[in-house]
Amino acid sequence: MAEAHQAVGFEFTVRPDGVDVKLTKEVLKNIYLSSLTAWKKKAIRLKNGILTEVYPASPSSWLIVVIAMMMSLYTGTDPPLGIIDTIKKNLPYQDFLSAQARAVVSAILFATAVWLFFIHIIRFALKTLLSYHGWIFETHGNMRTTTKVWLRLVRLLSGRRPLLYSFQAALPRLPVPRVKDTIEKYLESVRPLLDDDQYKRMEVLARNFKENEASQLQRYLVLKSWWSTNYVSDWWEEYIYLRSRGPIMVNSNFYIMDLLYVTPTHRQAARAGNIVHAMLQYRRKLERGELAPMRALGTVPMCSTQMERMFNTTRIPGTETDFVLHLTDRKHLVVFHRGRYFQVWLYTGGRHLLPSELENQFQQILNDTSEPQPGELKLAALTAGDRVPWARTRLKYFSKGPNKESLDTIESASFFLTLDEKPQGYDPGKAFSLDTYAKSLLHGKCYDRWFDKSFNLISYPNGKMGVNIEHSWADAPIVGHMWEYVLAIDCFHLGYTEEGHCKGDVNRGLPSPTRLKWEIPEKCQDIIHASYVLARHLADDVDFHGHLFTEFGKGLIKKCKTSPDAFIQMALQLAQFRDQGVFCLTYESSMTRMFRDGRTETVRSCTCEAAAFVLTMEHQDATNAERLALFRKAADKHQNMYRLAMTGSGIDRHLFCLYIVSKYLGVESPFLTKVLSEPWKLSTSQTPQQQINLVDIDKFPKYVGAGGGFGPVADDGYGVSYIIVGENLITFHISSKFSRRNTDSARFGQHIRKAMIDIQTLFKQEKDKSVVENGKDVHLENNKKYM
Repeated sequence: MAEAHQAVGFEFTVRPDGVDVKLTKEVLKNIYLSSLTAWKKKAIRLKNGILTEVYPASPSSWLIVVIAMMMSLYTGTDPPLGIIDTIKKNLPYQDFLSAQARAVVSAILFATAVWLFFIHIIRFALKTLLSYHGWIFETHGNMRTTTKVWLRLVRLLSGRRPLLYSFQAALPRLPVPRVKDTIEKYLESVRPLLDDDQYKRMEVLARNFKENEASQLQRYLVLKSWWSTNYVSDWWEEYIYLRSRGPIMVNSNFYIMDLLYVTPTHRQAARAGNIVHAMLQYRRKLERGELAPMRALGTVPMCSTQMERMFNTTRIPGTETDFVLHLTDRKHLVVFHRGRYFQVWLYTGGRHLLPSELENQFQQILNDTSEPQPGELKLAALTAGDRVPWARTRLKYFSKGPNKESLDTIESASFFLTLDEKPQGYDPGKAFSLDTYAKSLLHGKCYDRWFDKSFNLISYPNGKMGVNIEHSWADAPIVGHMWEYVLAIDCFHLGYTEEGHCKGDVNRGLPSPTRLKWEIPEKCQDIIHASYVLARHLADDVDFHGHLFTEFGKGLIKKCKTSPDAFIQMALQLAQFRDQGVFCLTYESSMTRMFRDGRTETVRSCTCEAAAFVLTMEHQDATNAERLALFRKAADKHQNMYRLAMTGSGIDRHLFCLYIVSKYLGVESPFLTKVLSEPWKLSTSQTPQQQINLVDIDKFPKYVGAGGGFGPVADDGYGVSYIIVGENLITFHISSKFSRRNTDSARFGQHIRKAMIDIQTLFKQEKDKSVVENGKDVHLENNKKYM
């Protein structure tokens, strides 16, 4: 469809002596500006690419080394010990160079070699330092002297003003744990879930695996870890995500909400205009590598690989496995509204469209009263159903003609925007507003989101926004980083007029949005309808509940001298036991991005220590002192497991990869089969706040995000996502299925609330008791003075 836009500016006149082509001044200007911008972009990428490749050194340091070598030539000293003379004698084309020119060239070559050598030495030293993770196990605020020295060395070797990908070459590889350690940790993790007989059988399976198949599988896995940058991530993407043949809607895709309490404007087109413009600013920084890399403690770098595929990315369906298609420099957006698809150009004259210009484009679509073409209304349901029918339909009906052209436009778009028709968002006056908002973001109508796109931006008539994200290409913190930036730019930098419109003038000469054309036969429409029916059944079964916990937050938990995450995880274990009456296998997601190409690891939160604490909480005869002691023990255990997972000593990714190797080799392992078939009836994840410097929450307490969530992993279990916002708010996103009578998301939310308060009460009672005892001691001391 791009040709149609460009044809607007051309005039063709046929004459007897040939064809006279006239170009308007505006078109010539746009061609010039576009070419200028393209070359500028290439130059910036080249420059930043060079800076990344030589980091932590810089071109100026190369110049210093060259100057030093040149000075040694003219002063008569010989620091290179004759190496420059050797290079000079072996230079090619010596007949074309004078003696002085050969000396200069040789000095430059030697200086460059020395400079590159020192870069590799520094990177090796930095990689060695970053392989040390002892700092993460130290008590907060009580850092050892050796760790302080290590931290200073890391900062010294990290250089100044790193770009997004500067540290990639210095990140260590994810280590392969020992089989013995993994099996021991696994058996420990399932002990609270099994009775004595079941546990003994599992011990036998584990012992047989360790003595027979394990060593062979481990050798292949270690070999893979030598060859690949990360022994887990490629298999994780392929086998967990891309080879799944079921619907990705609800089962895989997740969502992120807008600001909880604030809506900057209630004009749908204006809010979408600002948000899209802010996204384009973020994409420009991302493509140029100008974003600052995420760093723990402000020093230890995190891997940035996942960010590469954020824009211009689509999951393409296949009959056996899908694949992720990532393109570059795509300059359009596809917008869905009332069953119609529109192409909107994001650039003009070599620049991004301004927010006001984007608002005008989106308002034109909102004002368009045309009807959907036959089969167009529910077309996107193909991306919400099973993958095999979608793959076959794509090959049969979308491989040529206008269907292929329109599908290519969608799949090559920067991202997908839906202008929704029904208002959503949190409303304190409506009991289930957060629940319906979550379900709208997670699945919508099952045909108004293109679930294969890297992410869908969703705009509501009341000005609220949200994002639905395909999971295979990245994890939640990656999109969360972008979303934090976009919301901050929207509210505090771009802003709106008093009437709620985007600021700035509108270029009325921009081409209007273009409808995508479809020719969808009835047989294809039948397949679309079948996918819709399947997706609708899946969506209607999702029981969602959003719970705002405002009784206390991170501030009070930290005063209890415990990890906020451990506190919440213990509350979830208590809530789960009260809800179901039994313990279950629990999944908590932990990142492994301190390693090259790292993604996630599992923390098995249901430990023996957690179970002991929960049982004591439910035992009427137990004292608060006993309960509090067991809580602290369980929280410490959980925090240690979380740290082990972050530092490459988790167990589940190791077991997963051993299982994949066994399948490649045709080795049957009853132990691995049993482990990989166990359901996660409680799946949890924390949404981190990564850029707290963007918004001063103390100054703007209402400008807080609501976090995001995902669907239930097990049919008879719960999915729980939570975000700790500021000091006094924790938002829980709880999912389950209506079809299972044993689960109820709203009920589980109340169990979480009560569990949180019950645990906090333990600390309050201990504090009150301490105050009373201290008061008695003071009273006794005062009495002694007069005795």
